[in-house]
Amino acid sequence: MPPETSFSGGPASWDELDPGGLAASFKTGLISWLLLPVYVWQGIATRRRINRLLPPVGARSGCIGTHAPDDAEIRLLVLGDSSAAGIGVDRMEDSLAPKLAERLYALTGLSVLWRTAGANSAVSAEVRDHVVPNLAPDAYSHIVLMMGTNDAKNWHGARKFKKSFGGLLYALRAKWPEARIVWSPPVDLKRVPALPPALAYVLELRARIIRQRGARLCAERGIVVSTTLPRVEPAGFGPDGFHASVAGYAYYAGHLVNYVLGDRTRFHAPESMMSDS
Repeated sequence: MPPETSFSGGPASWDELDPGGLAASFKTGLISWLLLPVYVWQGIATRRRINRLLPPVGARSGCIGTHAPDDAEIRLLVLGDSSAAGIGVDRMEDSLAPKLAERLYALTGLSVLWRTAGANSAVSAEVRDHVVPNLAPDAYSHIVLMMGTNDAKNWHGARKFKKSFGGLLYALRAKWPEARIVWSPPVDLKRVPALPPALAYVLELRARIIRQRGARLCAERGIVVSTTLPRVEPAGFGPDGFHASVAGYAYYAGHLVNYVLGDRTRFHAPESMMSDS
């Protein structure tokens, strides 16, 4: 099982030195600012070229292993940006939340209720201020937070991200104090097919700032941090080359499931503990 507070890197030499793409410093920010004209020039052209996809069709919640939501033993909320909303696939059943619920059910044998609450282009402050307050305080046992890509894409700096993302973590912990919360940081943006190489390089610098500050905030506030996806391949992207495909969401679910489960002994008590003696 992957460690909960450390990052495992990919095959590239830089990733071996900097697993998870966490290295960010004053120099990282400075280089990105020097490349701001590239971000503006190529960013505008890329935005015009990429078609804005519609959300998938289907229910935003469901159950696996039971027909009665109140009987579900695992209660999963997937919250955040377009990755949480399932942008990139046609049917909601192919998106992250139900795919992750299927993995949880397969590994534990426990029934799962899942719900997704995501919005295309959402940043941390918007989820904090407009999504979390309007969610019913249902007793979710597990929450997956898909957040940070748009903060990086919108050039949010460390200070702004600390305020917005840190406030979001506080809001989640206050509303669901007993839930296991997992943050999935942005993928390696240099591997996103829709982004030209120069733009991808600049955005990855911004993503490193987001990952580093986000991991620190999570450690301070009792949130589990997953690694970035170890493999990001073109087949994992949908028709716009930016959001995940059916295969991409299935891969994402497989990557996150162990972080969501954590200590599986909480789900399966040893037989000796269940005996009458």
